Order: sequence, then structure tokens, then C-alpha cells
Amino acid sequence: MKIFTDSGCDLPKSYYEDHDVVLLPLRVQLNGNEYDDVLSIDSKEIYEAIRNGAHPKTSQVSPELFLSHFEQLAKSGEEGIYIAFSSELSGTYGTAMMIRNQVLEQYPTLRLAIIDSKCASLGHGFLIEEAVQLRDAGSSVDEIEAKIKALAPQMEHLFTVEDLDYLAKGGRLSKTSAFLGGLLSIKPILNVEDGKLVPIEKLRGRKKAIARMLELMQERGGNFSDKIVGISHSDDSAFANEVKAAIQEKLAPKAIQTTMIGSVIGSHVGPGTIAIFFANKSYQA
Repeated sequence: MKIFTDSGCDLPKSYYEDHDVVLLPLRVQLNGNEYDDVLSIDSKEIYEAIRNGAHPKTSQVSPELFLSHFEQLAKSGEEGIYIAFSSELSGTYGTAMMIRNQVLEQYPTLRLAIIDSKCASLGHGFLIEEAVQLRDAGSSVDEIEAKIKALAPQMEHLFTVEDLDYLAKGGRLSKTSAFLGGLLSIKPILNVEDGKLVPIEKLRGRKKAIARMLELMQERGGNFSDKIVGISHSDDSAFANEVKAAIQEKLAPKAIQTTMIGSVIGSHVGPGTIAIFFANKSYQA
């Protein structure tokens, strides 16, 4: 069985090869050049460019890449499952559905499930890891699809950004709000709900925002003793480690997984973003 995903899941580059997952990279345009996220550009390059005044743009997985992989899957007779970056944040899921339908016209026996994760970054990444574990344990495509579709709505995404200007440039916040927020050191807490970016609260100062995020974790997550927590950051490993220590002390989860936010998502949230991911109280292993 082939498991496909895109780079919106922010898993480290080594993960895909180590776990036999096919990576379909989203793309980044920077200084007149186009790069495949993860494969031909490192996210640190993006953050450094942003700090130097660059304004990278992003685009979805190319239709040609989908077509190549889906045709290859159809010819092989193997089954597949593609878990996509939230359709509310990227057109990639819609393109994948279109290309699958196109391939089905020529290869009607194609067996490929496509799931809109409605998740982003490690929230999406956790779904990939779950699918890999299920596949390796012998689960069928139908079983994996059902499990991932049940788990996806239970994934919580809590994050805050260092600079509101990046959200303003992406149309997520008015420029006036970003300017005033910057003057007052306002840090928004945001969540991903049904695949959409939703602001929850605004606090003054990064430390207060993180403290409140930990309170929200406890409220939404309940007992963390059997849960893995994800932390992703946009080139601020020192602060990510501080957040990790605070989570460990307050909630004592089963494990904490840390990664850097990739080039595509990082282009929209900017350097200094911290995001926390976990399954909510309704999750059942």
C-alpha cells in the first residue's frame, strides 16, 4: 500500500524515506526562483530571506506530479491513500481529487482513497504517522481511511505568531490591526477549526500567550499521560525548547515531538511562530 502526503504536514525530510511515504511537495517562489518544499529548499533559507525583506509566495502541488504518481499507482495495481493538507488552506486537495477522477477514466480499477485532513503542520503530520502505523500493522485502506477520518476532527492546533504583519500580508488580519497589535505587543492565539484559521484570544506578550495556550491544552486535552504532543516552530528552537519544558512540567505527556515549520506554511506565518498540536478529550486510541 502506498501512502501519499504533501509537505503541509511539516514532517522532517528523513521521515518519508524511513517510513516509505511518498512526499508530494508544495512549491515556494523566492527571488524569481521556484522550489519544491523540503526537497529543493530548506525552511531556514526561507526564514533568513524573510528577515532580509523577501516576500516568498507559495503554490499547491503541481497537477503533473499528481498525474504521474496516480497513473503509476494505477498501473502497479497497488492500493493507495493520500492524506492532504487542509482544503481550506490550499487548493491541493481539490486538485488531487480532479486528477484522481481523470486517472479513473483511463484506469477504472484505480484504488486510491483521498482524505481532506482539515489539518496543518504537525496536526496533519500526526495523521500521517497514524496511517503509517496502521499500514505496518496490516490494516486495509478502508480501515485506515475510517480511522484517519475519525481522528482528524479531534486534532487541536494552537499557535501564536511573533509578528502580526505576516498574517496581514496573507489576508488573515487587517493591516491596521497588525500595526496596532505590534505597538502593543499583542499576540493572538489561533486555532484550526474545520480546516480554517480561527483566532481565539489576544494577549499582550508572548509569554502570556504561551501560558494561556497551556491552559487551553489542559481544558481541551484532559489527561495527557497517553498522548503525544507536537510542537512546531518557525526557526526559534530555543523558545520551542522552553515551551516543551513548560508542557512537560504542567501536563507530563507520553511524549513530545518537535519539528520546524516548513517553507510553505512558514512563508505565511513568518519567523518566531510557535504551534502546539494534540488530540482532544474525545480521542480514543
